[in-house]
Amino acid sequence: MIDDKDILVLKEPKLSPLERMYLPQIFGGMVITIVHMVKAIVNNLTGKSFTVQYPEKQVEFRKEIYRGLHRLNRDEQGRVACVACFMCSTACPAYCIHIEAGESPWDDREKYPVKFDIDELRCIYCGMCEEACPVDAIELTPNYDLVGRSRDEMILDKEELLALFDKTKDIKPRKNQRITGYPGTGDRGDCYKYPDGDEKEGGH
Repeated sequence: MIDDKDILVLKEPKLSPLERMYLPQIFGGMVITIVHMVKAIVNNLTGKSFTVQYPEKQVEFRKEIYRGLHRLNRDEQGRVACVACFMCSTACPAYCIHIEAGESPWDDREKYPVKFDIDELRCIYCGMCEEACPVDAIELTPNYDLVGRSRDEMILDKEELLALFDKTKDIKPRKNQRITGYPGTGDRGDCYKYPDGDEKEGGH
C-alpha cells in the first residue's frame, strides 16, 4: 500500500480573465522577437552579423572532433582498412550499419567487407562506430552537406564511403594508430607523442 504522505495531488491552476486571453504571453513573445530583430539590424550595419550566406560561405568546424558523414579508411596500399569484424554495427545504437563479410583476398587479414552500407538518415552521429572499430577503419568526417531526393540516395555504400575518404583525407588525415597483429598500422614507430610533447614507449 502507498502511504497518503507519498501521494502528490495536483490541482489545475486558476487563471485570471487576462491570463485566459494569453495577452501577456503574446506581448512577451513579441518583445523578444523585436529585441532580436533590432540586434540583427545593428549587427548587419556594424559588420558583426552572425548570419552565414550558405552555400556560398560555410561555417568552419573543428575538423578533429566534428561528427559529420562517415568514411571508410584505406590502408597504405589503397585497400579498404575494414576487416569485417562487425564491431561497429554491433555498437551502433541506431542499427544503421549493414555489413556483409567475405573471405579476404589478402594474406594480412581473414575477412573484408563485400558490402558495407550506412543509412545516413537513420544515423544519430554519436561516433560509437568510430570508437568501437579495432582497426581504425571507420571515421566521421567534417562533411555535413549530404542531400538526396530519396531515402535510397541517403544510404551510402562501400564505394561512396571510400570516395569520402579520398575527398577528406587531406583535411582530416587517418589516425592510423598502432594495432597489434595488423602490419602497416601505426606510422609513429614505437613511440607515441602526447599533447604535452612527451614521448612514451608503447600504448596509446
